[in-house]
Amino acid sequence: MMSKDSTDFGFRRVAVEEKAKLVRGVFDSVAGKYDLMNDLMSFGIHRLWKRITLARTGLRPGMRALDLAGGTGDLAAGMLRQVGREGLVVLSDINAQMLIRGRDRLINDGFGAEAQSAQVNAEMIPFADNSFDAVTIGFGLRNVTHKEQALAEMLRVLKPGGRALVLEFSHPRHDLMKKLYDLYSFKALPLMGKLVAGDAESYQYLAESIRMHPAQDTLKGMMEAAGFMRCDYLNMSDGIVALHWGFKA
Repeated sequence: MMSKDSTDFGFRRVAVEEKAKLVRGVFDSVAGKYDLMNDLMSFGIHRLWKRITLARTGLRPGMRALDLAGGTGDLAAGMLRQVGREGLVVLSDINAQMLIRGRDRLINDGFGAEAQSAQVNAEMIPFADNSFDAVTIGFGLRNVTHKEQALAEMLRVLKPGGRALVLEFSHPRHDLMKKLYDLYSFKALPLMGKLVAGDAESYQYLAESIRMHPAQDTLKGMMEAAGFMRCDYLNMSDGIVALHWGFKA
């Protein structure tokens, strides 16, 4: 039986209080090559996954959005274009190195006061209830220790009628794809990480963390249990990635 005092870090069990530090070490290591590795690992398809996510935000000019685990700012930049100069998007990440790169990217893209940044733990979001029209988390929920707490926090800071979008690696739907994906994930990804980012271990963790993440229907159930309404998901690339969404009543 698994101890409530331990949690998964990839295939390892670690003390709950250790996971955030270990995850931070992973992203400190890969921050400099993060965007390049995303393009290489997904053959550029991550850009399409994010465009599909942005098409479902429901954001209009003047609205407010929070991007959790926002990394180098792909989703935040897209939402800033949706809300315009009169709106607000907060780019957040628990990792300072990633947040710096994302903030600099938004500045370089020409965004001004409508683009804010904050170092945020998704389990303890430092914003008031009913603050945002949309909350997104892209490829970050699997790294959160207490996922149920993060989902509850996302619901809390949403305005009534607002929506949460969770874009995450998931579970392929067909056996052949599962076998090919396993081969790619556990052989090619660590090698690519070693050659490009000088870090095989972080990309081994990536592959393992994907396998430990809840499957599509399980995550949908977790969102419903957190209090979200009208929850559903869209499989992309045969379920290698899934986009989940839910609304605040």
